[in-house]
Amino acid sequence: MSVAQETPVTETKSQPSLPPRNGRWSGYRHLLMARLLELKREPEVVFWVFVFPLPLALGLGIAFRNKPGNASSVAIVAGIGSQDAQALLDHSPQHDSFKIQVVDSDQARLGFRLGKFDLVIEPDGKEGFQYRYDPARPESVLAKAEVNDALQSAAGRKDVVATNTVTSSEPGSRYIDFLIPGLLGMNLMNSGMWGIGFALVDMRQRKLLKRFVGTPMRRGDFLLAIMTSRLLLMIIEIGLLLVFGVLFFHMRVLGSVFSIALIGGLGSLTFGGVGLLTASRAQKIESISGLINLVMMPMWIFSGVFFSYERFPAIIQPAIKVLPLTALNDALRASILQGTPLAQQWPRLLILALWGGISFFLALKWFRWT
Repeated sequence: MSVAQETPVTETKSQPSLPPRNGRWSGYRHLLMARLLELKREPEVVFWVFVFPLPLALGLGIAFRNKPGNASSVAIVAGIGSQDAQALLDHSPQHDSFKIQVVDSDQARLGFRLGKFDLVIEPDGKEGFQYRYDPARPESVLAKAEVNDALQSAAGRKDVVATNTVTSSEPGSRYIDFLIPGLLGMNLMNSGMWGIGFALVDMRQRKLLKRFVGTPMRRGDFLLAIMTSRLLLMIIEIGLLLVFGVLFFHMRVLGSVFSIALIGGLGSLTFGGVGLLTASRAQKIESISGLINLVMMPMWIFSGVFFSYERFPAIIQPAIKVLPLTALNDALRASILQGTPLAQQWPRLLILALWGGISFFLALKWFRWT
C-alpha cells in the first residue's frame, strides 16, 4: 500500500467542559458575604451596635442598682414657726430622707416652680403648717406624705397598728433586670432600622443599586441578604449584652439560650423588614432619617424600654401591645426573667411575624432601584 493510500489518523479533540452552573441560592450567598465584608468599612456600625449599649447599661445599672430612695428636697418658709418645723424634721426617724432649706417666701415659690424643691412648708404662726405641693409630680406627692408623717410622729403621734418594712433588691426584681431586655429590644430595632434602611438609601443615592439592575440577581435575594446580615450580627448583640449583665450585675437568665436567640432572631428579622419598607422608595438620606425617626419614636416612648408601658392610660393599652417593639420586649423579659416557654408566648411571636412578613412583602413589591 502506498503512502498516499494510507488511512489518515484523525485526532479526536476533547470538548471543553462547561463552567459549573450556580445554584438557586448562590447569588444570595455572595450578596450576604459582600454585605458582611462591607462592615469592615463601617466602624461606626460596630460602635453603635455593639459598644454603645454596654456603657448605657452600665451607667443606668450603677445609677439604680441597690440605690436608696432619693432624699426629698424640702423648703421651709422663714418666719415664725420655721425653726420648730426644722427641729421636728431633724429629730424625726425619717430625717435622712429630707434635704431641708429655710428660705424666704419668694425663693421657696420660685424654687418649687422650677423643680428645685419637691415640697414647700409654710408655718401659719399657730403651731400649724401649710403644704404646697404638685399632685401631678410623684416626687412632690411622696414628699408631702413623708414630711407629714415625720412631723406628726415627731410631735407625738402614736401609730395604732404595728408595721415593718422589708426591702427587696435581689436579682430579678431590680431596675437593671428590667432594663437590659428593654435595651436588647431597642438595640435590635435600631440596628434593623438604621442598619438596613439607611444603608439602602445610601446605596441608592450613590447609584450603587442602579448597577444591580443589569445583573441576573433576584430582587428577593438582594433584600433577603441585607436582612440576614443583621440576623448574624444579632447573635453578637444579644450575647454581649446578656454576658455583660450577668458579669457586672449578677443578672439571672432563667430562659434557655435557644429561646432567647429565637426571639431575638425573629425580632431582628421583623425590624429588618420594617427597615426595608421604610427605605423602599426614599431617595435621600434626609428622607430616610425622617421616616425612621417617625417609625421609631412612638416605640421608644410607648413600648416599655426604660419604664413600664402600664403607666399609660388603659384606653391605649391594646394599641401599645400590638407594636412590634412592645411584643419583642415583653417576650425577651418573659424568657430572660421568668423562663416562660415559647409555646406560651405565641401571641407575641405572632405579632412579630406579622409585622416582619407584611413589611417584607410590601418592601418586595414597592422597592425601587433608582
